[in-house]
Amino acid sequence: MYNDPQVVHFESALDDFHQARRRASLQAVLARLRGKSIAMLSYDEVRARLGGIEEPIRELKDIPLDAIIGTVSRYADFSRTLLPLRSTDSSRWARVRVANDKMEGLPPIEVYQIGDAYFILDGHHRASVAREMGSKHIQAYVRQVRTRVPLSPTDQVEDVILKAEYTAFLEKTRLDESRPEADLHVTVPGEYDTLLEHISVHRYYMGIEENREVPFTEAATHWFDTVYRPVARIIHQRNLLKDFPRRTEADLYIWIMEHRAALEDELGWRVNPDTALQDLSSRSTRNFRLALSRVLRKLVDTITPEEIEPSPPPGAWRRQREEDLGETGLFRNVMVALPGDETGWQALDLALSIAEREKSLLGGLYVTQPNKDGESNEHLDHLRQTFETRCRERGVDGRLAVESGNVTRLIFDRSFWADLLVMRLLYPPPLQAFRRLRSGLRSLIRLSTVPLLVCPPGAPADFRSAVLAYGGGPRSDEALFVATYLASCWHLDLTVVAVDRSRSGDDTLLSRAWHYLETHNVSEVHYKFKKGDPARNILQVAEGSELIIMGGYESGLLREILFGSTVDRVLWSAKCAVLICR
Repeated sequence: MYNDPQVVHFESALDDFHQARRRASLQAVLARLRGKSIAMLSYDEVRARLGGIEEPIRELKDIPLDAIIGTVSRYADFSRTLLPLRSTDSSRWARVRVANDKMEGLPPIEVYQIGDAYFILDGHHRASVAREMGSKHIQAYVRQVRTRVPLSPTDQVEDVILKAEYTAFLEKTRLDESRPEADLHVTVPGEYDTLLEHISVHRYYMGIEENREVPFTEAATHWFDTVYRPVARIIHQRNLLKDFPRRTEADLYIWIMEHRAALEDELGWRVNPDTALQDLSSRSTRNFRLALSRVLRKLVDTITPEEIEPSPPPGAWRRQREEDLGETGLFRNVMVALPGDETGWQALDLALSIAEREKSLLGGLYVTQPNKDGESNEHLDHLRQTFETRCRERGVDGRLAVESGNVTRLIFDRSFWADLLVMRLLYPPPLQAFRRLRSGLRSLIRLSTVPLLVCPPGAPADFRSAVLAYGGGPRSDEALFVATYLASCWHLDLTVVAVDRSRSGDDTLLSRAWHYLETHNVSEVHYKFKKGDPARNILQVAEGSELIIMGGYESGLLREILFGSTVDRVLWSAKCAVLICR
């Protein structure tokens, strides 16, 4: 009896069972250390969470054993990898193991399928034995369960919770029907409530704008097209997902919009998503060299007086805007510094004209003096009311911020959030060297990373024609880029003037400008080459024009301090606005 082959075979099967049990115990220990679970998922709970609908027809086919993640009734008896968890199951498991070796084999198991995952209805022991014997597939009667959100064989309990939330989100928004390409998966529970809140706010403003009750599903589709999709496009253009490999596009959208809201509270301005994204990236970058560069730059700012602080190299602003010109205008965020008198409102009118053309956000800044008695609330309320009224009349989204401190430093710090800085021109940088060092405008021209538009008293508040003063230097190239955009998109009548003190009739500079403009399909341009004093010639050509476009200080710091620059001399006599490009 002891040598009966059937008994020997059965006892060998029992040994296999106990080995499988020991592996299950080891897996349980390792899973606890990783904060995971080896338990099979409950089919009834998953189907209820995902709103699954069972199909009536069964299909016989081979299914992958490692895609079985749950069970209808025996989630305490087998592990996620189909290892047995209960010692009392040994005899039955061994009998199935023996029967599996016989020629007639075993009948197919029965499963439910949700997405790419399977849940066993009948045949747990057969599946466990098959996997223990090294099989990759098993024959099964499969009944499909339709859900809005499919399951994956790697899904854990927390994944099911997230997918249940996603299911509820899609049932409310119907975005899987109206925008089937939409992928709004998130990795943090509760974030779908955040997306629903965004849609609700969007729906509220849609109703006001269109003067009607907007269905939630219609608002969701409009939100996806006009709010979510543009941010998602920025995320992919910046290739941000590579920096956050375990996060999704929707995760980053929520982070960007939350950071945007925090910035708007901090600044008192509206901030567009791209600006919020740039700030978020600069604060959270994982690139050590970029982080070190920011620290060193801050150290230089701290220990170096503004008057002799080196100017940043030109080109970064232009390169960034060249990437985005297909999607947005050149000046998405316009900043205007207001002194609080009538010349300030003239600067505001100029900023409004630009924001109106570019569909920009407009941020105003009024700086109070810290060493003087606080200004009356009535005065500040009047400033805000006038600012908001003028913005509303022009259809521009604008906010006014009030701060106290050093005017130049506050304007410079705030210019980070702008693409264009607009301010009045009452006190150009003095021509005397040591007085010029104390000029706040000179510091802004040297340090600003965005174009600076200065407006002398009485200057026109709109542009029909412009003069580009082109000297061939790096900052002149920035001015050429801006002039090309304005001539192309604003249809300005553009004149390019090149001035050289020493060469007569040398049109090299004009040839460079002509080639760039022609390459960008701007051909209706006037070209003038002048000899002699640059500032005098620029101002002469600009008579009758509404705008002069020129580069910032091209010479080194010492030369600029000692001898001044063409920029300063133009500012002293200009009757029209001057756009100084970095």
